[in-house]
Amino acid sequence: MKTTKTAFGTTPENQTVSLFRLENASGAYVEIMDYGCRIMSICVPDKKGNLTDVALGLEDLDTYLKDDASLGAIVGRFANRIANGRFSLNGKDYQLAINNGPNHLHGGPTGYGQRVWDGRFSDNKLIFTRTSPAGEEGYPGTLNLTITYGWSEDNELSISYEATTDADTILNLTNHAYFNLNGHGSGTVLNHELRIDADSITELNKDQVPTGNYIPVDGTPFDFRELKEIGKDIEAENEQLKIGGTYDHNFVLNGTGLREAAVLQSKESGIRMTCFTDQPGLQLYSACYTLHQKGKGGIDYAPFSSVCLETQHFPNGINIDHFPSVVLKAGETFKSQTMYHWARRCV
Repeated sequence: MKTTKTAFGTTPENQTVSLFRLENASGAYVEIMDYGCRIMSICVPDKKGNLTDVALGLEDLDTYLKDDASLGAIVGRFANRIANGRFSLNGKDYQLAINNGPNHLHGGPTGYGQRVWDGRFSDNKLIFTRTSPAGEEGYPGTLNLTITYGWSEDNELSISYEATTDADTILNLTNHAYFNLNGHGSGTVLNHELRIDADSITELNKDQVPTGNYIPVDGTPFDFRELKEIGKDIEAENEQLKIGGTYDHNFVLNGTGLREAAVLQSKESGIRMTCFTDQPGLQLYSACYTLHQKGKGGIDYAPFSSVCLETQHFPNGINIDHFPSVVLKAGETFKSQTMYHWARRCV
């Protein structure tokens, strides 16, 4: 595995930002920066053997500093939404920043995607560490975090999460990569085919926060249990689809432990991506607006030009007792793993 590290810029606080590259023997590679542990590029071969960058990214650090879409970032301390930014833990009430309508989103205005992490290569892995102090963005407990990226010879990107805390806190980490299997900036993903191993989604209220109810996918536009085009039912008359104008919902994954959660493929490029995770949920999101910042090469990322498959615990999980627990207790260690595997074949 070839590993390289190059300078990518300097933040207004005079922090140096670096870009790390993992390249396998075939020439396929990923590029990830220490600003937000952000995936900038994923270059894999298409059906003709041509390297194709399937991850949306931005041109330079200044543009990333203005990004409001978490492109490629690790988001936390709590990914997704918390209703009204409020939760109670051990009898104490907490109020977090409101940065998404009435909600707290992705850890707040300065979440993990807006922080510079410590990065290094070790045994062909890329390891990022950071200490998130107690009170950062309003969260209790000092959290020690490790994010490890791996890149295999057969084009599999692994993301391992590990965290410990000195006081009980809440935690929900994910990576917010935006994918287009025909290449970033190449047009719509509505003709991509998707399968998600989930029999239900978590119902959203008008503010895009789970109510606690589950909705079976059977007979709805959310039924991706067999491969179908993302755009096939996206304009269907459905109250849940109307809320955000697109798919922006948490799917309740079947099974437990590390297992296949989803498959995304494009017959145009011949690229197939399989997602494995040990998390209970997967957020399907396809941005239905032009992203505010121009992408790599000055490209405008138009509506529906990407899709996110964010493995996670359930949004607002701290406020709904029957959802999987998002509490990390003092002295315990949180560990999780997600993998994305690319192949030059479609089914």
